[in-house]
Amino acid sequence: MVDFIKKNCYTIEDLRAIMALLRSEQGCPWDREQTHQSIRRNFIEEAYEAVEAIDEEDAEHLKEELGDVLLQVVFHARMEEEKGVFNLDDVADRVCKKLVLRHPHIFGDVKADNSEQVLNNWEEIKKLEKGQETTTDSMESVCRAMPGLWRAEKVQKKARKVGFDWNDANGALDKLEEEVAELRCAAPGVQAEEELGDVLFAAVNAARFMDVDPEQAINRACDKFISRFSKVEKLAAESGRDLKNMSLEEMDALWDKAKADERVNKE
Repeated sequence: MVDFIKKNCYTIEDLRAIMALLRSEQGCPWDREQTHQSIRRNFIEEAYEAVEAIDEEDAEHLKEELGDVLLQVVFHARMEEEKGVFNLDDVADRVCKKLVLRHPHIFGDVKADNSEQVLNNWEEIKKLEKGQETTTDSMESVCRAMPGLWRAEKVQKKARKVGFDWNDANGALDKLEEEVAELRCAAPGVQAEEELGDVLFAAVNAARFMDVDPEQAINRACDKFISRFSKVEKLAAESGRDLKNMSLEEMDALWDKAKADERVNKE
């Protein structure tokens, strides 16, 4: 039995102590074996689950998921503390200094009367911090590990700041059609991958002009597909059929019926 006192209410300091214990020789074999890379995906998954709780507007669920995200932060910080590189306090120190530096309208004498001015100041200060001298430098700084559609959107916004952008949605939509035509002619493999990438990039451009979050749009499209497919399965079952034994044409007919039913329900 380890030397640990259970409490009715814990603090962040308790979380740090628990993580240190779990990583110790007297702790958990699994926790001790982990590295930054081995739990990298866990961090991403926990962040997405926290976002899902936000979308659900469920405070209790959000509290739980934020705890899981915080655990990941403490876990990674503990690994570095064991190596004598930095600890959780250093992480907090770094972000506090960043917040003070990037809010000169609060902690300095810079004027910012609206959110747009705040964001512009933030970007300019960030460029100085990161030594970004060109727009290309700024584009290359966009995180490569983030979802591709969001990365494309951020890169495009960097280009827009120097005027390299369409005037309106029509230009973006025309470009999308052009890229789709090129994809139709692409050979399978590397060429198709490149052309499909161009189509997705162009679609993100169109999304920007329509004030649509591309990741949210694709997720809603997934939800819509699942909902309609569920109706197709239900319609097939009601007729005593199994989708595996139906032709594509028969399934398409059920899909069209499910789609038509959706429209009626919306009206």
